[in-house]
Amino acid sequence: MEEITYLSQSFYKDIASANGKHVHVIMIATKPDIIKQVPLYNELKSRGHVVVLGHTGQHYDENLSGGMLKEFGVEPDFNLNVRGSAYEVVSQIIGRLGYVFAEIKEGGKIVIPYVHGDTTTAMAASNAGYCHRFASVHVEAGIRTLTPAYEKCRIGDPSKWREFLMDRNNWERGSQEPFPEQFNTRCSEAATGIHLAPVELDKEFMLSEGYAQDRIFVVGNSVADALRQAQGKLDESTIFERFPQLADGNFVRFCIHRGENCSSEKRFRAIYEAMKSLILDGRKVLFISLFKTESALKEFGLKEEIDQIAKDYSNFVYSSVWAEYGDVIAAMNKAAVCATDSGSMQEEMNVLGVPCVTLRFGSDRPESAIAGGNLIAPPVDSSIIKSLIEYAWNNKEMKSAPKIYGENVSAKCIDTVEEVLAKGEVFREEEERLEK
Repeated sequence: MEEITYLSQSFYKDIASANGKHVHVIMIATKPDIIKQVPLYNELKSRGHVVVLGHTGQHYDENLSGGMLKEFGVEPDFNLNVRGSAYEVVSQIIGRLGYVFAEIKEGGKIVIPYVHGDTTTAMAASNAGYCHRFASVHVEAGIRTLTPAYEKCRIGDPSKWREFLMDRNNWERGSQEPFPEQFNTRCSEAATGIHLAPVELDKEFMLSEGYAQDRIFVVGNSVADALRQAQGKLDESTIFERFPQLADGNFVRFCIHRGENCSSEKRFRAIYEAMKSLILDGRKVLFISLFKTESALKEFGLKEEIDQIAKDYSNFVYSSVWAEYGDVIAAMNKAAVCATDSGSMQEEMNVLGVPCVTLRFGSDRPESAIAGGNLIAPPVDSSIIKSLIEYAWNNKEMKSAPKIYGENVSAKCIDTVEEVLAKGEVFREEEERLEK
């Protein structure tokens, strides 16, 4: 396929001539993919496995992909260069990656695709592999949205709301949000041979859905490895030279980029008005804007106002997304609270010990709220959102919530894969399953 580009012109020949029958293909596409998959890529390389880094091309600009690849010191072995609308990207990943796998298979190798979380790449790449009878290793498997049972508790007293959220019995299953991520993770699971679950709760979800218990492993989340590596290089960050007002901390980081929030004027305005009120009150606010954020600001007639607020208020930092992960962690290490609709940020705040307020109706990382470090703020009432952020601001109890995402996670992941391969293949034939 002409659209696919390769780091080496002898890509397929080199793989075919490599020792061993397995080729571990680590798939990346977005910033979270890079952060969480590269540690596994490095671990595989350090152990001498034949490992390939594949990029779909979904995030192709410098601040969403290029800068971070340079920071992590890796270069993809192939790039699918997908472009277009959601359905076009899905079909292109399946078709082009399916071609890559077919060529590797023709060279006599068994492909083990590694896909991450709830991304479009995870869903489509798993499909591409499964068509060749190659089952995936699903990194960050089993993430499912839970929603607080709002009919049981009105959000009034933030401390009581936090206590309510810390009880697993007060959460309900069944949400389709975030879209399409909850669809993606479920599709990925069906084509998976090794489910690497971050926490026990994720294992609980998969068992209830009928996946084989002996192929579900609770290993933690590899974001912990990437984050701790970044923490060791905080002095290399220049972020406080660019934004000196953040250097002494005591700020809230806002990020709004979920499709549900950015396509709904009611939701978006509720979050925006809460943020604006905090700025006018003199609170220090860092607002990270992504593509969908900017589109919403323009669509809902808020772009001129926010530009003016940025000019008038020195306690407000309005910035596009930062290219380097080290800068993000250097800043967040000093934050008082993070208000986000991101999934990964909920994990990162737990590792950092920074209180988190999730700007959604539910969460696909509910374990972080059950642990006590995260509050759910439904994006419908700006006063509720504001009150929860103010409560979480440098909240000592939230900061001391248990760290739940583990250590040395990448090593545990690859240990698990090696243990499975010592007994058979990742794609398990039916007779093997019944004879075990």
